[in-house]
Amino acid sequence: MSHGKISVFFEMTEKTGLTLCYDGDCPFCRSMVNRWRGTLERRGFELVPLQTEWVRRRLDLPEEELLSELRVLTPDGRVLGGAEGLVHVWGKIWWAWPLWLLAWVPGVRWLLDRAYRWVAERRMCFSDACSLQARPEPKRGLAVLGWLPLLILPAVVVVFQNGFPEKWIFMWALAVAIFISCKWLTWVRALAAGGMGGIGRAVGYLFLWPGMDAKPFMGEGEPAVKPARREWLVPVFKVLLGAGMIWGLVRLIGNENPIAAGWCGMIGLMFLLHFGVFHLLALAWRAYGVAAEPIMRAPATATSLSAFWGERWNRGFNQLVHELIFRKTFRRLGVAWAILLVFLASGLIHDLVISLPAGAWFGLPTAYFVLQGIGVLIERSRLGRHVGLGRGALGWGFMFVFTAGPAYWLFHPPFIKEVFIPFLKVIRAL
Repeated sequence: MSHGKISVFFEMTEKTGLTLCYDGDCPFCRSMVNRWRGTLERRGFELVPLQTEWVRRRLDLPEEELLSELRVLTPDGRVLGGAEGLVHVWGKIWWAWPLWLLAWVPGVRWLLDRAYRWVAERRMCFSDACSLQARPEPKRGLAVLGWLPLLILPAVVVVFQNGFPEKWIFMWALAVAIFISCKWLTWVRALAAGGMGGIGRAVGYLFLWPGMDAKPFMGEGEPAVKPARREWLVPVFKVLLGAGMIWGLVRLIGNENPIAAGWCGMIGLMFLLHFGVFHLLALAWRAYGVAAEPIMRAPATATSLSAFWGERWNRGFNQLVHELIFRKTFRRLGVAWAILLVFLASGLIHDLVISLPAGAWFGLPTAYFVLQGIGVLIERSRLGRHVGLGRGALGWGFMFVFTAGPAYWLFHPPFIKEVFIPFLKVIRAL
């Protein structure tokens, strides 16, 4: 055995833990390593530049290939590169386990690998030190990368729906697949448009924020205004109200009226999550310096159906469909047909998440949203403007009748009985 091989052998036998090797000449890579050094070292990782002599000898790769991706060296002698190395790292950090589990979904590894390659080729540009070799791919290729999860992940969940032990688990798996795919799509679109945020903000936007506007997380738009102390009281009250409805009022209703109990629990969950926790997240991001706005903005006070759907209810989803559907079609189809197309798409997505897990009453959620689109067109018609359907008490009444009146089409009895009530029993048992 040559002297060089002997020295490498002894160097490696001394390293009984994990070794993460990174490009020491890349400012972006150094910044990421320094930011996560404490977390990684506490979990047994040794952080070593790829340019270190023993690493060069251990990997024995040409210079260009050596620096093309990070490498994780395991105690059992494996060398894990790129996305595979990242997945291995996620498995060692408890709060990154959701990412690690997601990586085992069929097709996700392929997407992670493509995303990693794209970032790795542009890592010098992330630190304002672009090299001539870092040639960006055409925006069309980036757009395809953005759409792939939305085309693949929900389809994978639907294909394997019989493998889920409960209908409510299938519902949430499908909802999460659609949500994560849409988040990825909006982030990639913002990145392609020239936005640039740190890795922390990117992870925060993708996994710790329910909205669909990536611009504030990339340092664009208005600067954040730190919330006053009194602003925290309202969402805390909503969280408590929702919890009281779920763990208190539902019990009072009992099992004699499951539909009423299910609706009560569902409204309570909306107060707890959409109006409470998500509002608290918005305040937390504002305190951190990101101008995130709540996705719910007092929808019950809307004095028009247009304001309810466009400005006050689930603003994250509204931003997404407005950007991807309305703005792409209104010049070709006209405003009226573009509005109907937006509501049709909303209905089909809700049908997918609500009726498919329930296995019944297909089409009613779609009919509900198409009716909302018709209501918006009536409100904006000459007659609607003349009688005042878009303002004041009459506008509020018109909004309430259209949204609350046919609500049972949206959350129909099979969904309440077969999907939501079993889920409600689980969360009430926690």
